[in-house]
Formats: sequence, C-alpha cells, structure tokens
Amino acid sequence: MKKVVFFLVLVSVSLVSMGQNPKKFYKAGETFVKSGNYKDAIEQFTHAIELNPVGVKGYLARGEAYELSNNFDEAYSDYEKALLFAPKNVDAFYLLGRVCNKMGKYEEALSFLNNGTKSSKREEKLYPEKVITLIGLERYDKALKASDTAILFRENEINLYYRGIAFERLNNDIRAKKDFERSVGKNKRYIPARLALADLLIREGNLDGAMKHCDFLIGEDDRNTDAYLVRSRIYVAQLNYPSAINDVSRNILVEPDNPDHYFSRGVYYQDFNQHSNAINDFSKAIALNDSDPDLYFKRAHSYEELMNFKQAAKDYSTITALSEFDMRARKLLKEANDRLYEINRETDIPVVTLVSPLISNSMVEISADAEKVMVSGSISEASELKSLKINGNESLFERGTNGIYEFLTNVDIEDIDQIEIIAMDDYDNVTHLKYGINRTEISPPQIVIIAPYASDDGEIYLENLSRNIYVEGRITDESKVKSIFIEGVTASYAVNDMNPSFAATIDVMNKNKITVVAEDIFGNRQISEFKLNRDGAAINADNPMGKTWVVFVENSNYSTFASLDGPVKDINLMKRALANYQIHNIIHKKDLTKVEMEKFFSIELRDMIRSNQVKSLLVWYAGHGKFVNDVGYWIPIDAKRDDEFTYFNINSLRAAMEPYVNYLTHTLVITDACESGPSFYTAMRSTPTIRSCDDWEATQFKSSQVFSSAGYELASDDSQFTRTFATALTGNPNACVPIEEIVSKVTMAVTNNNQQKPKFGKIAGLRDENGTFFFITK
Repeated sequence: MKKVVFFLVLVSVSLVSMGQNPKKFYKAGETFVKSGNYKDAIEQFTHAIELNPVGVKGYLARGEAYELSNNFDEAYSDYEKALLFAPKNVDAFYLLGRVCNKMGKYEEALSFLNNGTKSSKREEKLYPEKVITLIGLERYDKALKASDTAILFRENEINLYYRGIAFERLNNDIRAKKDFERSVGKNKRYIPARLALADLLIREGNLDGAMKHCDFLIGEDDRNTDAYLVRSRIYVAQLNYPSAINDVSRNILVEPDNPDHYFSRGVYYQDFNQHSNAINDFSKAIALNDSDPDLYFKRAHSYEELMNFKQAAKDYSTITALSEFDMRARKLLKEANDRLYEINRETDIPVVTLVSPLISNSMVEISADAEKVMVSGSISEASELKSLKINGNESLFERGTNGIYEFLTNVDIEDIDQIEIIAMDDYDNVTHLKYGINRTEISPPQIVIIAPYASDDGEIYLENLSRNIYVEGRITDESKVKSIFIEGVTASYAVNDMNPSFAATIDVMNKNKITVVAEDIFGNRQISEFKLNRDGAAINADNPMGKTWVVFVENSNYSTFASLDGPVKDINLMKRALANYQIHNIIHKKDLTKVEMEKFFSIELRDMIRSNQVKSLLVWYAGHGKFVNDVGYWIPIDAKRDDEFTYFNINSLRAAMEPYVNYLTHTLVITDACESGPSFYTAMRSTPTIRSCDDWEATQFKSSQVFSSAGYELASDDSQFTRTFATALTGNPNACVPIEEIVSKVTMAVTNNNQQKPKFGKIAGLRDENGTFFFITK
C-alpha cells in the first residue's frame, strides 16, 4: 500500500513538472562525474529527479555518483528506488550487487546478482561481480565456476585475475599463477594482478621475480602503497629489515592516518627485536583504530619482551573485553587468556578477613543457643579465587567493584566446636584458617528512653505537637551494642562503650508509637515499642512555671517496718487533685529499696530533668521516716529496723538534688512521713506570705522549698496533711495557687486537729532566690 501511495505522489509531481526538461540536468551531471566532481554531479542529478521522479535513469546515475564518493548508503537507496520503478532492471540489480559487495553485505549482494541473471543470463557484467561476492562468502568452488562463465564472455585482465584468486584460495597456486601471468599479459599496468603474482612468487621463494613486479609498479607510481608493502615482505624474506621498515615508512608519508601501515612497521620492528619502536607504532595504530584486537595482541607481546608485564596484562585484558563483540578478538581470546594466566602467576596466599561472627583470641563468639551462624567476610586476592570452603562445604563468593572478594554463608554449627575456612586461588595458593567456637550470652539489650520521658509501661509523653522529636535513651546489655535504630533511623552512640547512651531525631508525624531496635554484637535483638502520649502538648505555652513534673515516691510494703495503707490512698488522692492543673508528667515510684532510691535521685531523675528540660519539680514522699542523731531519714522498704546505715539519708537527697539547680527554676519537696526531722531546712520561714501569679519575681526567680508533715513527732497513717493539701487544690477557684496558700491551710487544719505541726522552709544547701512554687490550673 505504501508503495502505491508513493508512486501516486511521484506521478502527481511529474505532471506538475512537465514544463521543464530534466535532460539538461542529467547531461550536466554526467559531465561533472567525468571530471570527478561528484558533489555537483549529485546536485544536477537531484534536479533531474525532481523534474522526473519516476525516471529510473536519474536514480541510477545519482546512485553511481554517491558510490564514487564512497557514500554507499545513499547509493544503495537510489538503486533501490530505481528497482521500485523498474522491478526487472538488470542495471539496478548489478549496481545493488556491486554496492553491497563494497559494504561487505555479500549475502544481499548475491541475492541481487542472482535476480539479475534470472532477468538476463547474457548480461556479462553480472558474473565478474558475482565472483567477488562468492569470494567474499568464501564459496571458492562456486566462485571458480562463476569466473569461468565471466571469462567465456570476456577474457580480460580482471576476469583472469579473479579466477586466479579463486584458484589461490583453493590452494592451487599453479593455476593461480598462470591466470595472474595471463592477466598481466593482457594489461601490464593492471596493479592487482601484478601484486598477487608478486605475493605468489614470494611464497615460491622467487624473490627476484617478485621484486621485479614491485619495482615495475613503483616505477609507474612512486606513491603505490600496496607495491611498497609487498616489496617490504620481500625484504623481510631476505632478512633485510631496515629496507622493509623503510618501505613501510614511505607508505606512512603517503597515508599518515592509515593504521595498517603502523601495524606493518610495528611487526617488522618486533621481528627486528626493536620492541620500543614496535610499541610506539602499535600505539599509533590503536589511536587510529582502537577496536582491532591484533594491535593489542602484538603490542602486548613487545611489552612482555621488555618485561613490562603490567602493561602487557592490560592489553590482553582489552582483548578479552573486545571478544564479546569482535570475531577476530574471539580467535585471539584463548591465547590472550593463556598469556594473562602466566603473566599474573604469583605465590601469595589469599588474605581472608572474617567480619562475622566476631573473633577474639582465635575464637569466634556465637550465641549459646544458635544452631546456625551467618559467616561473612572478605578475601583480598590478586588472582582469581578458585574455591572457598567453610566447614567442608563450598561457599559462594563474588568479586566487588574494589577487587575484593566477599562471601556470605549460613553455616550449621550444631554439635560443631570450630569453624574451618579454606580459600584457594587460581594458582593453587591456599589459606587454611581454624577458629574455635566460644558460646556467648543470649540476653537481648534492655532499652530505656530518657527523653522525652517514658513511663515504666512504655508511654512517652510529648510536650508539643512538633513533627520531629529528639529521643535520648540508654542501653543495658552484657555485651557491646552493634546497632540501634529508632523508627528506622540509625541512632548515634559510642560504639565501644558498654551500656551506651544513644540519641536520634525522628519524624513522628501521624504516628501513635515509635519502635526502637537494639542488637548486640552477638546478634541478640530487642524490639521495644513506645506509645506516644500527646496530652502534655496541650500545656499552655505561657505557663509561668514552664514544664512541670511531679514525682511520687510511695513506700508501703516494708520488710521489717510496719506496712502502711496511707501512702497508696494519699497519692491516689493527690493525683486526682492535680488532674486539673498543668502538670506535664507524673512519675510514680513504688516500694523503692535504698539502692533504687539512691540511683533514682542521683542519676535517673537528674538525667530525665536535663534531657526533658524540666523547669519545675515537685517530689512527694509518702512512707516511714526517722530522725536519728540529728539526721532525718526516709525509710526504704528493705531497711532494717535497727540499722541506721540501711536508711535513706535526707542529706543524701539534698546532695543528689544539687545538680538539679542547673536545670530547674523551682524545686518543691513534700514529705508526708513521721520523724523526718528539721535537718532538711536551713531556716524556717516566718508566717508565709501569700504570693501572686502576676509576681514575675516569684515565678522566674529560683526556689528550693520543703514542706513536711512532721518534725520530731510520730506521723499518723491517716494523713490529715494530705487530705487538706488535696482539698486546697481541688477547691481552688483561681487560675493558680501558690504553695504558701496551701501551707497556710494545711498548717491550720493539722494544728486544729491536734496533729503534729507541719514545717515549711527552704532546702539547706540549695540555691533559693525567694521565688516560689505555683500550681497553675488548666
């Protein structure tokens, strides 16, 4: 269909152009061809075609002009168009066959030429061209028959020459020689026949006869590069390398960009044992044609002769790379690989580096309950790695981009007491390693979040609705930690530290929980989830007390002291009372031992205050207390009744809280315990002055205050102190209530109830600037 449409369009154009004569353009084009001006000839033939788009003659003429200018693709296109308008045109078949021969498309050429002979068996020009095609296809018997037919039509120098070539390819030098001689006899200046005859005479050993033919051609044309090349072979046969090199050098002067000339001279230099000169010529040839494997192979040989094996190896490697696409390179591939193998021969054993499992004193450390272990590592090896066996089994490995081999194998270690690694390179150099197995602990790391504050039940309290939060924590483990990830983000930590602290900034937008994954060096892994509590984000940003935390210490269940019911009820009562106030976080610690109390106040609470930027802190203690030898104590649940050393010294609490001052503005300690004693105070404040929330000095200046339910007297398990404190908070109608107001109400209620008189003052040794603690309502 497309051909029909194209034909109709051309006919339409030709009708429009009938008023002009294409013949004058055609004749002008022929004149330009005769003078060798192919560009102008093509332009004239194009004008002729425009005036007569269906004229076969114009396409054939322009195609030949393209062919003469070595533009074979355009020539092919024009011949094909001519064939479209004249499907049985013998000239078109012939010209298509000829241009296909020049393009190396011998099968296509044969098809066109066979179609030509079908159209006209008597067209003599088809047969010589078919001989060229069949020789290109290496079908020499058929080429010989075709040449016999061509000679029947015309016994000229060309047909005789090509039949000589066919005989030569069939290893019949006698008949070939006769045809070459007859060709020269027909035309003594026919260059191909003389050169072919000279080559044949060289093979026969008739060097003088060959020399006469070359000298004749050079005498006719001193720029005949083919004649110089054949004569150079005669000089080589005579071992006259300087003359051979001189002849090829003349060719280079004539054709300085022809890589074949540099290759030929390089070969002669190589045979003449001048390898540096040979390398120079092969390098120039490669610069002109970097895809010819013969050039690299020859240059590599000269590098080897000069003991430059590194450069030789590069050239052989280039051949192996070219072999994927180049048939000539494939023929050289085996020899190139053989030479590479010998050049690279070495005696160094492979260097094996085990990455996992970890090695310690020739032992690998593996989890005690592991039945399999992943063995991974790298192997540094200059040669090819032939094999890798781990515990007798072949292991897979691959070479990385850096030349280092990497391996990863899952090894069965049940009932096995060692791991054995055997690596062998291509030259049978062997590395043999044995590692004993040390079974390690299997406990996973323990994860604690410090900031933002996380409760014991895994709930993190957020202070705002920011997209990103900064997370700090600590890992506790028997071994070193290998990795810590928070929501897929790698946390920063001191890799070599035991029980390291960690930190990371993570995105929590649209998330209601975060996951922390910690793994130790033995593969023990802990995955902990923490819920995100955003209730605290509702705290008013202009709260003058800032971020406010409350810590309840509830000691009820004692081992040697009487157990108490009051602390449980009192703290629950206080939690309800504080529910209407801006408290960012409540930490409730129950039944603490002495060690736990010391650790909590000295380390854990300090770190949480620092990391979470707490501004105001209320510590409420409910439990037994003691006053012994002018020293007040809180009683841990594991305290022994008659052993003062097992009590928690109030002075220790004060010392532990000293660093808090660096972070806190307001500190308030409330102790609802008997016999806490006055040693916690520096001085009693006089009748408390009620402070106002609008008093910026009261809210912004530091305060370190303590309010105790008892002095020397025994406290009751039924605490009027706590009930009144809670009532004062619950019944407060104002936006805030200062601690002084609560102290006044609690003191009055407790005194009127004939109970021990509460004490209020500042904490000895802690910085106090006459600020005060306020409870701010929501």
